[in-house]
Amino acid sequence: MHPDQPKAKAKANMKKATPLITVEAIEPCLPFWTDGLDFELVATVPHEDSIGFAMLQRGGVELMYQSHASIAADLSASGAPATLAATMTDGTAALFIEVDSLDDVLAALTEAELLVPRRQTFYGMDEVFVRAPCGTVIGFAAKLPEAVE
Repeated sequence: MHPDQPKAKAKANMKKATPLITVEAIEPCLPFWTDGLDFELVATVPHEDSIGFAMLQRGGVELMYQSHASIAADLSASGAPATLAATMTDGTAALFIEVDSLDDVLAALTEAELLVPRRQTFYGMDEVFVRAPCGTVIGFAAKLPEAVE
């Protein structure tokens, strides 16, 4: 992402934004949402001997949690800078924005620092993570054609 490139406007349809909250351990967080606030635990991904990622939903509200260890492993595997994992401390929130076209978004991200290069995930997304000039970490992702319902 280069600041000397002409600015383009993203033409992709932004479908939803979901906070991704980072914590040391996910398991202690879940009863607050599931027992107390009646959220449904809709997906988990293990990491070593615990939960590394969890997605919760209730109505139109969606939340994602990821453990520090899972983030570090994920970023290491994708070639992202080690400093990114260090910035994602307890309670830090990033945004995960689903779009219909990642190419359109990438063309518009001239002022964003690339943190995680474009990759295709096991959960069916074509995604990239950037840091906006204000410091916010944002993941943009489009469903891969074989994952579209």
